[in-house]
Amino acid sequence: MTLTAVIMAGGKGERFWPKSRTRLPKQFLNIAGQKSMIQLTVERLEKLLDISKVFIVTNDMYAELLRIQIPHLPVENIIIEPVGRDTAPCIGLASLIIEERYPDSTMVVLPSDHIIDHKEQFANVIETAASWAKKGPYLVTLGITPTYPETGYGYIQSSGQKEEHIGLEIHRVEKFVEKPDKATAEKYLANGNFYWNSGIFVWRTSVIRQYLKELLPPVHDVLETIKSEAKRAGQITEEIIRSEFKKMPSQSIDYGVMEKAKHIFVIPYDYGWDDVGNWTALERLNDTDEQGNVIKGDNIINVDTKNCIIEGNGKLIATLGIEDLIVIDTEDVTLVCTKDKAQDIKKLLKELREHKMDEYL
Repeated sequence: MTLTAVIMAGGKGERFWPKSRTRLPKQFLNIAGQKSMIQLTVERLEKLLDISKVFIVTNDMYAELLRIQIPHLPVENIIIEPVGRDTAPCIGLASLIIEERYPDSTMVVLPSDHIIDHKEQFANVIETAASWAKKGPYLVTLGITPTYPETGYGYIQSSGQKEEHIGLEIHRVEKFVEKPDKATAEKYLANGNFYWNSGIFVWRTSVIRQYLKELLPPVHDVLETIKSEAKRAGQITEEIIRSEFKKMPSQSIDYGVMEKAKHIFVIPYDYGWDDVGNWTALERLNDTDEQGNVIKGDNIINVDTKNCIIEGNGKLIATLGIEDLIVIDTEDVTLVCTKDKAQDIKKLLKELREHKMDEYL
């Protein structure tokens, strides 16, 4: 059974504005280290499989960025979504293309913008998940062992039923739960049977296609139309995708499939994962100074400044007597916000759109 991978890379990374922009989103930025996040994602996968079996789903705007940043990726492995329809249609389209090329295959599906520190351990866990997925109509996900009561993630509850497979625990999933409030997140943390939803999935390609048929018929029906049109044309062409893909409803794979399907399993994972969801992630990814500040860039002077995240762009940034703030300076925008509002940066983007200031998006 051939192991393949699908990287979802069409997002805009809006919570990393103003550095992440419409034309250069977060996954193409060097957030941690000297490589972009999507380059790091591909590098992790190459511990498991050849680049010829890696597929990246994105949109027209980012296709050229992909060719530049991942030059060894076969061009035919770049799958272009003509419109955004959330993760279920994205995964469905990729599964159709992979099934045509590799009829007996297993898919690893993962976001393009996560940080995972330990490549060897990650490869071992994915191999175990793929081995388990081969045993039946199983959908497997990685659940991150929570270390604090995070309210920005969805959670996965283990049923408590578990068994060992190739040295790792595999738990049957009780349910997926939405992002909790602080009190609920604290209960989840204390319970010990809840995991952060990583958004990383492993399944046989034929199995996810069957679940889409059962649980998301509007998505499945369009995929079947694409398949029929491709059979007449001799291949799945961009023209066919452009014509049919937009007919699919927007639906997340979590809500459309994972929350409803049977035979869902989670493998606990605690080897240094971060989804880098907003600017506060820099505190987890970087060293802090003696005052608890994360400072990136030159020409930054701080006096009586504590627990701040400051990133410069060459222009002098001088701070005095501030605490718990985020200050991000780019060529044309300077962001200043409190750390507890980092999740709400999209509100600023909404204001920019309403004022028709699209040049800053």
